[in-house]
Amino acid sequence: KKIPLRMCIACKESKPKQDLFRIVRYEDKYSLDIMCNSNGRGAYICASMECLKAAQTRKGLERSLKVAIPKEVYESLEQEMSKIAK
Repeated sequence: KKIPLRMCIACKESKPKQDLFRIVRYEDKYSLDIMCNSNGRGAYICASMECLKAAQTRKGLERSLKVAIPKEVYESLEQEMSKIAK
């Protein structure tokens, strides 16, 4: 069976979809989509803090979601990721 691959916006590695988190922008709200089925524009990122930091410094998330991302959004995503990644 074919395994769907997605590319991390930070490290640019292609990985199976279920190994990545999806960050979604929907009506100017940002959230971490665990089940990968929420409405909105999404970007995939590895389940590591290093990739989230790299996405912030390289502006990968802004490029993927096609909008400027405030610093508070990165902080809330970091908190959500730390809860889930444990």
